Amino acid sequence: MLYIHIPFCDSKCHYCAFNSFTTNHHLKGAYVDALLAQLRFEIEHFEVKNFRTVFIGGGTPSTLPVSMYERIFSLLEPYLENCQEITIEANPTAKKEWIFSIKEFATRISFGVQSFNEDKLKFLGRSHSPKDAIEAIENAAKAGFSHINLDLIYDCSIDSYKLLQNDIDLALSLPIDHISAYALTLEENTPFFGQPVKKNEERFAYYVKGLIERRLPQYEVSNFGTPSLHNLGYWELRDYVGAGCGAVGFKKNRRFYPSSDLHTYIANPLAIDEECLSEEDLRMERIFLGLRSCVGVDKELVDEAKANILCEEGKLRFENGRYYNTNYFLADEIALFLL
Repeated sequence: MLYIHIPFCDSKCHYCAFNSFTTNHHLKGAYVDALLAQLRFEIEHFEVKNFRTVFIGGGTPSTLPVSMYERIFSLLEPYLENCQEITIEANPTAKKEWIFSIKEFATRISFGVQSFNEDKLKFLGRSHSPKDAIEAIENAAKAGFSHINLDLIYDCSIDSYKLLQNDIDLALSLPIDHISAYALTLEENTPFFGQPVKKNEERFAYYVKGLIERRLPQYEVSNFGTPSLHNLGYWELRDYVGAGCGAVGFKKNRRFYPSSDLHTYIANPLAIDEECLSEEDLRMERIFLGLRSCVGVDKELVDEAKANILCEEGKLRFENGRYYNTNYFLADEIALFLL
């Protein structure tokens, strides 16, 4: 798999702790040069014959002109012959022309909508309007995207059952096949950190799940609908190249970290830190990731007696040699019990 990180943003949201920059847009060309250099190295390092999936995230990938993606995909083309999914993230302010042009390269598009409520968008520090979001999704459908995701955020102090129901009803009326619904998290070094901006995560989580599942089945803690093959690959702990400033790569038992500093990355995109994971580290990750998704956990990885207790209580089910979680919101607690 391949993940490409585009770190440029037009504005920084109040909750955002991702590696992104609202300045230095003049460095986009130099950044793509560095990205291509790293991609050439990683393709050789990972001995890539074909990328199964590609995900372009950020930051805001739609801040990059399509001409720069032409350069990126020109390099990737020999490795995409059997690629099953290419996802790109976009801001709802993405121009119609950009959406139609990027369809040449991507098979799936993901919009950071977060809400269709004007007051909530201002509360979150979003730069788009509800109208922008609706038009962007409709433009993506007209461009030929059959796989469209939108992100929603809940558990904000401004939230009410009515607000969330209106958001989800409107989302489900649009030509989408996937919703990512995330509880607000308070990250360090963000305007929201330490502020009373959350409400009741558990209560809203079950409410949001109930509303979305009317049409889109849940297959991971925060994801509903037609599964993203790329995201499933993460939960299956597949190898993936991580290209770009602040990206992460993984191969067998090692993680790779390119520099998260924009200028350092551009100067030397091959200065990559490495972390070696132990067998126990990998076992823990397989358990935590498998339980938070439809991937499940191989019975060889857990204490069978403990797992069977959870099966008797209805918290797990056993099928074809694997244990599956029946309530993804309890994934961490169940994983800690099994460990």
